[in-house]
Amino acid sequence: MQPKILFYQRSLAGGGAERVLVTLANNFAQQGAEVLMAVMSPPLTYAAELDSRVRLINLDTRRYAVGGLRLARLLRVERPVTLLSTLSGINFWAVQAKRLARVPVRVVLRETNTPTEVIKTRRRLKDQLRIQLFVQHAYPHADAVITPSRGVRDVLVQLTGISETRVHVIYNPAITSRFDALRKEPVEHPWFADGAPPVILGVGRLYAQKGFDILIRAVARVVQRTPVRLLILGEGIARGELESLVRTLGLEEIVAMPGFDQNPFRYMARAGVFVLSSRYEGMPNALIQALACGCRIVSTDCPSGPREVLDEGRYGRLVPVDDVEAMSSAILDALADAPPQVPDSWLDQFRETNVFRQYRQVLLEAV
Repeated sequence: MQPKILFYQRSLAGGGAERVLVTLANNFAQQGAEVLMAVMSPPLTYAAELDSRVRLINLDTRRYAVGGLRLARLLRVERPVTLLSTLSGINFWAVQAKRLARVPVRVVLRETNTPTEVIKTRRRLKDQLRIQLFVQHAYPHADAVITPSRGVRDVLVQLTGISETRVHVIYNPAITSRFDALRKEPVEHPWFADGAPPVILGVGRLYAQKGFDILIRAVARVVQRTPVRLLILGEGIARGELESLVRTLGLEEIVAMPGFDQNPFRYMARAGVFVLSSRYEGMPNALIQALACGCRIVSTDCPSGPREVLDEGRYGRLVPVDDVEAMSSAILDALADAPPQVPDSWLDQFRETNVFRQYRQVLLEAV
C-alpha cells in the first residue's frame, strides 16, 4: 500500500506558502503516494497546477475552529499516515483535530513566517496574544516541525521552548522542474522592449508586510537620477493605498501594478533589478527565483531569509527595513553592476528535487 498524506492550508491563493504545498503535493503524487489537499475555503488560484492525482477537498469555512472540526472528521474518514499543515493559526487547529479525531496520524507543522514579526503587526492586544497562544500550544505537540529558514527556527525555539533537534530547517522548493521553461516564456509588456529604461521589479501580495510603499518611495528618488520604471506583480488589500501613494508622488507614468501573474519568472529574467522590500518574511520564494533568473538583487535585511538566500550579501545588496534612502542608493548601485554570478551548487539547495527528498524523510520517516 502507498502512504496516504494529507496537506492542510487556508486556501490555494497566489502566495508562496500555497505554491510550496502544491509543489510538494505534486511530488508525492508523482512518487506514488495517495495525496489529499484540504483547504479551508477559496480562493483556489493554484488549483489548476495540482497534479491530477491529488484530491482537492474544500472544507468550506473561513473560521479556523470550524475548519479544525471538519479536519478532524476528515482524519477519521481518510486515515492518512501523515498530516502536513502550514501557518500558525492553521497549525494550532491541526493539532486539535488530531486530538478530536483520536486516530494515529503523524502531525508535521510547517511555519512559514517569523512569528514574532507577525505578532507585532497586530494592533489589538488580544490578537497578539491569540497568535502567541497558537504558536506556544501547537508546535510542542507536533511530531515534527519544519521551518524554511534558520531565522524562523531560532524564533520558534525561543517562543516555545521546544528542542532545536525537533525542528527541521528545509528551504522552499522555489526552483521547480518547470522553472527554466517558464522563465524563457515571452513578455509582451511594452516596458521590456529593446532600448526601454530598465524595469525595477517587485513581486508579492499587496500587503503592508511586503513594504511596497517603501519601494515606491525609493523609486521616486531613483528616477530623479536615471530613467527607470517600476513593475509590481501581485494583488491584495493594500492596492488602494499604494495607488494613492503613486498618484501623490506623481509616478503614474512609471509605476504599474497589473495584478497577480502566474508566471513572474519571465519578468525576473528581464528585469533591471529585482527588489524585495519586505518588513518580514520566513523564506521569500520570489527572492530565490529572481536570483536563479540571474537578476541583480536588492533586498531588505528583514527577518527571516534574505541574508541566508544571498549568502550574507554576497549575491545581492542588503539594506535596512523601511530605509528609503538606503534602498534607492542600493538600486542605483545595482543598476551599474553586472548581474551576480551564482554557482549552481548554491542554487541546488532550493531545487525541487533536493527539497522534496528532505520533506519525504521528515513526513514518512516514522511510517
